[in-house]
Amino acid sequence: MGLFDRIKKGLSRTREKVSAGFRSVLRIGQRIDQDTLVRLEDVMLVADFGPTTTTRLMDVVRSAWKKGQITQEEEIVDYVKQHIIDMWPESDRDVNWVDEGPTVILVTGINGSGKTTSIAKLAQHFTQRGKRVILGACDTFRAAAVEQLSIWSERTGVQIVKHGQGADPGAVAYDACEAAVARNADVLLIDTAGRLHTQDHLMRELAKIQKVVQRKIPAAPHEVILVLDATIGQNAIEQARRFSEHVSVSGIFLAKLDGSAKGGIIVGIRDQLDVPVKFVGLGETPDDIEVFSPESFIEALFAR
Repeated sequence: MGLFDRIKKGLSRTREKVSAGFRSVLRIGQRIDQDTLVRLEDVMLVADFGPTTTTRLMDVVRSAWKKGQITQEEEIVDYVKQHIIDMWPESDRDVNWVDEGPTVILVTGINGSGKTTSIAKLAQHFTQRGKRVILGACDTFRAAAVEQLSIWSERTGVQIVKHGQGADPGAVAYDACEAAVARNADVLLIDTAGRLHTQDHLMRELAKIQKVVQRKIPAAPHEVILVLDATIGQNAIEQARRFSEHVSVSGIFLAKLDGSAKGGIIVGIRDQLDVPVKFVGLGETPDDIEVFSPESFIEALFAR
């Protein structure tokens, strides 16, 4: 199954809302009027673009309509699609790779978001592209977290650096950085304790891990990937906003996209937080990962 088909399948529940919604409100051969715009706004809200992003998109559509850039209802879809695609410049579509030494990727997110599985998917993804990957098991707070990551390391064939449950996460991060440098790893994926954004002590621990990594490997972490659950819709934006207060979130891994009817949240995250979705999870196995492509996403979202 190709990239487009995989994303199309994963977005099936959201697409039912978006594509069917647009078809119901946009009529071929009809000129745009105020009633068209009201109906269009309702479709965007149902797709979980969010009120703020929907308002911004509608302002763009209204402006284009008033300037005569679009006049027919069927022109709206292509106009909206291109505007959303333009929100992702080329520089935001890949990992921030370093020229020398390991590229360090800190992975964070709350328990239940799919964080551990997403790390396994990232490990598999990078390994299949010829990268030497090491995992750092810094989630030492949650029972069985290290064990779960160890199982995934075996399944994906990557090395892991770990201590026992309850160990100092900063010490694990330090040892993981040392191992990544000594073993000439290309990628170091550091797992962190799943935490709610309201748990200040754990959020401070996250910031501490980031500082440990910075001291050991200059300019690291090179990416801070926040795993968000696509099924929670607009709540994901608040989670991302709160995490960004403690660490420099550079990208989103949107997990469980295949089970969500709220895929429009991808657009809301990009618009409101200026943080790009870089990866999406489309299933339960390590192979169920795709690098986010705005073109494929938008085509799949609006496909009939």
